[in-house]
Amino acid sequence: MSLLRLSLTDFRNHAVAELIAAPGLVALYGDNGAGKTNILEAISLLAPGRGLRRAPLSEMVRDGAGGGFAIFAEVEAGADLPPVALGTGVEAAQPGRRLVRINSAGAAASALGEWIAVLWLTPAMDRLFVDTAGNRRRFLDRLVLALDPRHAQHGNRYEAAMRARGKLLADLPAADPQWLASLEAQMAEHGAAMDAARQKTLAALSAELAEQPDAPFARPRLALVDSDGAVRATPWEAEALRALYAERRRIDAAAGRATAGPHRDDLLAEHALSGRAAARCSTGEQKAMLLSLILAHSDCVARARGSRPVLLLDEVAAHLDPSRRAALYERIAAQGGQAWLTGTEAALFADMPGTVTRFRIAGGRIAAG
Repeated sequence: MSLLRLSLTDFRNHAVAELIAAPGLVALYGDNGAGKTNILEAISLLAPGRGLRRAPLSEMVRDGAGGGFAIFAEVEAGADLPPVALGTGVEAAQPGRRLVRINSAGAAASALGEWIAVLWLTPAMDRLFVDTAGNRRRFLDRLVLALDPRHAQHGNRYEAAMRARGKLLADLPAADPQWLASLEAQMAEHGAAMDAARQKTLAALSAELAEQPDAPFARPRLALVDSDGAVRATPWEAEALRALYAERRRIDAAAGRATAGPHRDDLLAEHALSGRAAARCSTGEQKAMLLSLILAHSDCVARARGSRPVLLLDEVAAHLDPSRRAALYERIAAQGGQAWLTGTEAALFADMPGTVTRFRIAGGRIAAG
């Protein structure tokens, strides 16, 4: 998967911008605040989800614009397929509603996942291993989504049924038991599907990571754990989940939330070589493990879908020493596909191997360079 052309209109600090890129490495360099990360964010919005910043749509509209923005891309989706046109944005009349078009036809945001997978690593993710369980769970779900575009639908339906169940539980004991059972059955169906997809993704990731060397990027060992920290060795079955929700109605009513289930699971990571919990490793080790994880996931997607995802690596090069930076470039160039990298200096990208497309970004203006 590669972006052949990317066009932005009134997105963040870019009034009108167009980038023509080739498969391989794409280097974006310029001063802080020039708009480099904004370009990566625009690319991330071509996949399902809220993008790499998870920002409200209203924040993405350029200051002084008319209330809307547009992102358009031509994507090389496969060697034997013609480029596909993907577009997303908002209109001034409906600033809170995201619009999606695929080959000029309206589509749901979830349909984007059939055509493109996008993985990213940003400075904000550096704290993943010491962050909240909710943020790690969202990170894992993004990894799953790149392998299984249906994962978002199961997640949305699970959340909707859980919210409806919560409202009914607030009226216990007067709540309709049949309606509660129906909602719990929906949660169980979609929760089991979510959990199976997570377990399958972690198994694939673990297999890829096991093939990687311990240097130059430390390998993490991964597991899914429940809210009590116990490792989840087998996926949830729908019937077991349904029984769990039914048993915990009074507990959940008192707590004001569903206290058990796939929505409470967490991603556990430890340094594969030392066995130390990732949260207790040094900052450098945590960054290395995160980078190793993203690269292994790119391999998983390529193996499962037959085409490599688009990689977005924001300010990664600046935090690596020259030998690790060179190793990173060699690896992603050898993998194939397309990777977009940002940095403040052109020198960070001077020794990139293979085909390299370079852009200098300054004040929302883009120049090939």
